[in-house]
Amino acid sequence: MMDSEGSAPTNPKEYLSNDITATSGKHYLCGYCAAFTNIAVTFPIQKVLFRQQLYGLKTKDAVHQLQKDGIRNLYRGILPPLMQKTTTLALMFGLYEDFSSLLHSHTSAPELLTRSMAAVLAGTTEAVLTPFERVQTLLQDYKHHDKFTNTYQAFKVLKVYGMREYYRGLVPILLRNGPSNALFFGLRGPIKQCLPEATSYSTHLVNDFICGGLLGAMLGFLFFPVNVVKTRMQAQIGGEFQSFSKVFVKIWLERDRKLIHLFRGAHLNYHRSVLSWGIINATYEFLLKLL
Repeated sequence: MMDSEGSAPTNPKEYLSNDITATSGKHYLCGYCAAFTNIAVTFPIQKVLFRQQLYGLKTKDAVHQLQKDGIRNLYRGILPPLMQKTTTLALMFGLYEDFSSLLHSHTSAPELLTRSMAAVLAGTTEAVLTPFERVQTLLQDYKHHDKFTNTYQAFKVLKVYGMREYYRGLVPILLRNGPSNALFFGLRGPIKQCLPEATSYSTHLVNDFICGGLLGAMLGFLFFPVNVVKTRMQAQIGGEFQSFSKVFVKIWLERDRKLIHLFRGAHLNYHRSVLSWGIINATYEFLLKLL
C-alpha cells in the first residue's frame, strides 16, 4: 500500500477516498441485511411499544390488546417497516461512509467534525422515507383497522389528502435522526474500546452486540419523548397539521404533566433497543468482515 510508482495517488486523502468509494457498496448491503434480521425478530415487541406510546397503556394492557387482535394481526403492518428500515439502515451506514469520504477529501476540518456532519447528513437524507414510517403507524393503530387492511390501501387512502399527508410527523423525525446518528457513530468506537479485547470472531460478535445494544438503548431513551410526539402526529389522518410543540403540550397535559407518564413504555423500548441495535450492529459488523 506504500508503493508510489506509476500513477498511484500520493495524497493520503486520495487514498482514503478511493478506498471508501471502492468498498462503500458493502456498507449499504450490510446495513440492509442487518435491518432485515432485526425487523423479523423484534416486530412483535415494537407493536406493544407502539400501543403504549399512542395510548399511554401499561405493558400488560398493551399485550392484552394484541392478544385480542389475534395472531393473524400480529405481523400486520410489517411491510412498511421492513421496506423503510432496510432502506433506512442501508442509507444510514452507506451514506455515512460516502459523506465522510466526500467531506474528508474536500475540507480540512477535523475528522471528528466531518464524521459528525456526515452522520447528520445521512440521518437527514433518511427522512425522505417518512411515508413508510407514517403508514406503519396507521397500520399498527387498531382504530384504523376498518379503514384499510394492507400497505397499498393505506398509501391509497393518504393519496386523497395530498403529498404533504405522507410526510406528517417529519419534524420530529428530523429532530431524531440527525443527532442520534451523530451520537451513534461518534460513540460506537469509544464504547467498543472500553470492552474486553476480542480475540476471536465470537467475542468480536459479542462486543459488537453489547456496543450496539448499549448505544441503541441510550439513544432510544433519550429521544423517547420525540417518538411519542411523532407517533401521535402520524396517527392522525387529515385535518390540521399541528406543530411539534403544540402536540407535545397536548400530550403533556393529557398525561397529568408527569414526566414518568410521558416516558410510559420507555422501559420496554430500552429492552427492545438493546436487542434491536445489538442485532443490527453485530450483524452489520459480521457481514462487513465477510464481504
